[in-house]
Amino acid sequence: PVIQLSIDYSKPAEFHYRLANQLQALRHKGVLIIGSGNIVHNLRLVDFQNFHKDNYGFDWAVEAHDTINGYLLHGDYQPLLDYDRQGKAFDLAIPTPDHYLPLLYVLGLQQKGEAVSLFNDKMVAGSLSMTSIKIA
Repeated sequence: PVIQLSIDYSKPAEFHYRLANQLQALRHKGVLIIGSGNIVHNLRLVDFQNFHKDNYGFDWAVEAHDTINGYLLHGDYQPLLDYDRQGKAFDLAIPTPDHYLPLLYVLGLQQKGEAVSLFNDKMVAGSLSMTSIKIA
């Protein structure tokens, strides 16, 4: 069975992260939990003419992407919870939280001793990042 959870966008980022902490017990029961979204996701600024370019991102998108990846790989999640206070690059990369908040659920499910690894980590069309995260 697959169950989809709704995200309450009226709640702050910290709420979503803490809710995921409470869902950790499901992992011990063998439940696989997947968050689906895009970390850098600004459809209004997609460069369709350069969609075919490999790993192509605007300066602000690359800045947000690299900064977020650094926080992820170093386990420094507080700035990710405070994403709306990180400056212009983050504001452009995350204009709405709908594609970003699933990341916070995945991070909230991480348990001590588990490492974060990144894959599919490329920029697309200037303003999108399809970066995927595995916690194991």
